[in-house]
Amino acid sequence: MKITDSVLRSFRVARTFRENSQKVNCVDYNSNGESAISSSDDDSIVLYDCQEGKPIRTLYSKKYGADLIRYTHGDANTVVYSSNKLDDTIRYLSLTDNKYIRYFPGHTDRVVALSMSPVDDTFISGSLDMTIRLWDLRSPNCQGLTNPLGKPVCSYDPEGLIFAAGVDSEAIKLYDLRSFDKGPFASFETLFSRVCEWTGLKFSRDGKQILISTNGGAIRILDAFNGSVLHTFSGYNNSKGISLEACFTPDSDFVMIGSEDGRVHVWSTESGMKIAVLDGKHSGPINTLQFNPKYMTFASACSNMAFWLPCVGD
Repeated sequence: MKITDSVLRSFRVARTFRENSQKVNCVDYNSNGESAISSSDDDSIVLYDCQEGKPIRTLYSKKYGADLIRYTHGDANTVVYSSNKLDDTIRYLSLTDNKYIRYFPGHTDRVVALSMSPVDDTFISGSLDMTIRLWDLRSPNCQGLTNPLGKPVCSYDPEGLIFAAGVDSEAIKLYDLRSFDKGPFASFETLFSRVCEWTGLKFSRDGKQILISTNGGAIRILDAFNGSVLHTFSGYNNSKGISLEACFTPDSDFVMIGSEDGRVHVWSTESGMKIAVLDGKHSGPINTLQFNPKYMTFASACSNMAFWLPCVGD
């Protein structure tokens, strides 16, 4: 089945789970799309079986809290996540026996971005300490560090060759991973007409576009090669300055974001037109949203987790 305007318009919530007492701050799918995992402000980590469509396990990170949870490259049994409580160390957790494999200390302020390499065991983190650090899962020591001169959000490109840093909510800098210590090889400024902070950065899967999420009522996609603004999307509710996560569909043809009124808004990346507004019946703002990389389903979460399916033929 191909993702089209009409398929997206047909999506409905298939199942809602109330496993969390506070907001779900992050959700991630593993690379084959068969498992999902969430971290929440209630310090819990919930594992979901996407084929069965149900939660299968809950783990707790009471001491450190849990945020920005990510499956490691090609492994559905281990994750890394940041702390939102005690310290700014990143933790590498085995889900099979609920034991920490390794700690990654170094940041001196809260980690606000975490991106796994799509090709190997490295990952990058951005922090309010104004640094981006490069790590390898096999070593607790930071493998490299760059000071982008501002608060950074960051992400790998789909080929794992470069990473992009959104710096101080005004510029995107592109770094080559083989020589990032030499500084960015490209930089482009892009300012929104309204005052807002950039809260996330993602490449489309085809590598041609960069999506900027904000805590305002607008998101933007840029040409990943020259930084030109392709589209700015607005018209969804975010009056309280919440960090709402936007995402691409796996075919790179659509962008989706939740809103504070529990609806999901969908735009075409080609035409820039809004093609759907879907009601998730969420009780609060949709903080996090992810499309499954392999299956025709996506997840949205406030303090509840909703899994959506298309209802074609209704």
